[in-house]
Amino acid sequence: MRFFIKVLREFEGTFSKVPSKKSLKKILFRRRKPMQYKQISVFLENRTGRLAEMTAVLAENNVNIKTISVADTNNFGIVRLIVDAPDAAVSALKKFGFTVKENSVTGIVIDDAPGGLRDALKLLEDNEISVEYVYYLETDKAAKKATIIAKFENPDAAEKIMRAGRAPNLG
Repeated sequence: MRFFIKVLREFEGTFSKVPSKKSLKKILFRRRKPMQYKQISVFLENRTGRLAEMTAVLAENNVNIKTISVADTNNFGIVRLIVDAPDAAVSALKKFGFTVKENSVTGIVIDDAPGGLRDALKLLEDNEISVEYVYYLETDKAAKKATIIAKFENPDAAEKIMRAGRAPNLG
């Protein structure tokens, strides 16, 4: 509750009446600053049980997976993860012989409705911003918004375009 009181103070004088918790969540979700996430990419041999081994190492080290994306070929796969403790995850995975790479990705808030992702991608396309990949992170059902993770060739340009456009926001 202290958090919402702090928010009310920040917005003091802008409301005609005290907003509900639901309204505050919508306001906060819309106003969030760009969110950079530390992504972990793990290169795995494409063989039975290897993904289970990787997730076991994370579980044994109290690392919670927030989202996961797997891309594979005939011989290997790339597992992209957002976790609650990236440094612990990297350390544990390397200790057990996994090949791990870290990089920064961006959270984009889109409308959780048909065409929400299309609108974001169209805005980027119209401004010649290359999207390397996207995958799902979370949904805020109250605000009817979803957050996707995106990797851009030029993240600074993508952020500038998304902020200037009236379509989705960086979240």
